[in-house]
Amino acid sequence: MPSAPPSLAHALTRLWNRLRATVAPVPDISATLWLQTLGRYPFLAALPLHDQAKLRALSALFLQHKEFTGAHGLVVTDAMAVAIAAQACLPLLHFGEPRQALAWYDDFVGIVVQPGDAVARRRAVDEAGVVHDYTEVLMGEAMERGPVMLSWQAVSEAGHSAARGANVVVHEFVHKLDMRNGSADGYPPLPPGFLGATSARAAREAWRAAWAPAYEAFRERVIVAERFGGEPPWLDAYGATAPAEFFAVACEAYFVNRARFGQEFPALLSVLDAFFRRTE
Repeated sequence: MPSAPPSLAHALTRLWNRLRATVAPVPDISATLWLQTLGRYPFLAALPLHDQAKLRALSALFLQHKEFTGAHGLVVTDAMAVAIAAQACLPLLHFGEPRQALAWYDDFVGIVVQPGDAVARRRAVDEAGVVHDYTEVLMGEAMERGPVMLSWQAVSEAGHSAARGANVVVHEFVHKLDMRNGSADGYPPLPPGFLGATSARAAREAWRAAWAPAYEAFRERVIVAERFGGEPPWLDAYGATAPAEFFAVACEAYFVNRARFGQEFPALLSVLDAFFRRTE
């Protein structure tokens, strides 16, 4: 992997030291390890330098407060942990100072890293009361007030999968944001004055007015593609399974391929900018 130019490394170090001086003391991520992470994930390297420094501070605190466990003999290295932390903290980048932002993730500690996709046993009861047992292959899973599971294979491929708007870490940690209201339903807690709303109810209605039609239109595209051979949508078809999944899948694309996401969902771009407090 090519090393960063000396001027870039110097600029990053200067910004990092400046940020550390403006917030409570935070642990460090070495410049070498941080630059290696940026090199593996171009959507992180594309952030403005000041945002890279903020993300580094967030990631360092995240690592201080979370516990990583490798499944099936997998050893979670420092590089793996930093890669996950940086992508997990990306949605929190503009949520205030690091400790305030990370409060969104204070309902869990554990992160389980699987070598590859996991197979989960499921049980569902249909409308007739019949119980169905089945298995589901998962790249990740976020449990309400519980740990997050991730496939390292999927995480490690995130630099390449960004072209199709896919990122398993963002997906699962956005579910965690959604779960701050309870079970994930695609309606995360909204900040006061969201989109000019004067009440929490008005804010939720503004959110619904943007997301409900986008979800229904996306579901229709997926149905046409799967049943009638229509052109598959760019966004992962898994988003058509539920509003919560559509929200998470949309956020994946928003963070790792903003330009293409804006072309596909221009009405949602400003809504996500408002939610994630992006102003530039």
